Amino acid sequence: MLLEVRDLHVAYGMIRALRGISLTVGEGEIVTLIGANGAGKSTALRTISGIVRAASGAIVFDGQPIGRLPSHRIARLGLAHVPEGRKPFSNLNVRENLRLGAYRLKDRAEIASSLERVFRSFPRLRERLGQPAGTLSGGELQMLAMGRGLMSRPRLLMLDEPSMGLSPILVEEIFSIIREINQAGTAILVVEQNAHMALSIAHRAYVMETGEIVLSGKAAELACDARVQAAYLGG
Repeated sequence: MLLEVRDLHVAYGMIRALRGISLTVGEGEIVTLIGANGAGKSTALRTISGIVRAASGAIVFDGQPIGRLPSHRIARLGLAHVPEGRKPFSNLNVRENLRLGAYRLKDRAEIASSLERVFRSFPRLRERLGQPAGTLSGGELQMLAMGRGLMSRPRLLMLDEPSMGLSPILVEEIFSIIREINQAGTAILVVEQNAHMALSIAHRAYVMETGEIVLSGKAAELACDARVQAAYLGG
């Protein structure tokens, strides 16, 4: 198993944000976390990537415990986190933003190869290379954020709300690209409020409520679950 999270507890002061969640992501899988605002989904990603420190529990990536490692060391192991909000370095252009994602690559040829890989997934970014990142559209900013995450050649890419604020057409495009990235060999853990789209591309899913996982299983089966349909799919 590529990622294992076991009995993870996180608190912000007196607020218990995560209450003993456990989840896994296998090699080559797309796994999604769905749930309402405030369920703890983003906190789960932030804890896995080392931004937030857990009170207790275990996080194991590729057989190595990472729960006490700083975020930069976790990233160097091959785990990339694209946070919610797609904030670029607005004063830098697209090329410069992308190259910042390649910090763990040392060889120029390797960096050039990563850039080409990003352009295959996001050809629009090639057209915007010299453009200041702060002038991009919302969809282009999401592509830049994901492209920057891919520059480090991660084994696991964690995406937090990739469809937020995008038009339906762009949502379809972003999720199609996520599927292509996965088919090229990158495991993906995605937090997403658009449960319909997330379940349509994921292999497995977890449903979170108030810091706990209340349902889990194959994504296609959860999409047919009456409880999931009523709460998240408008059924």
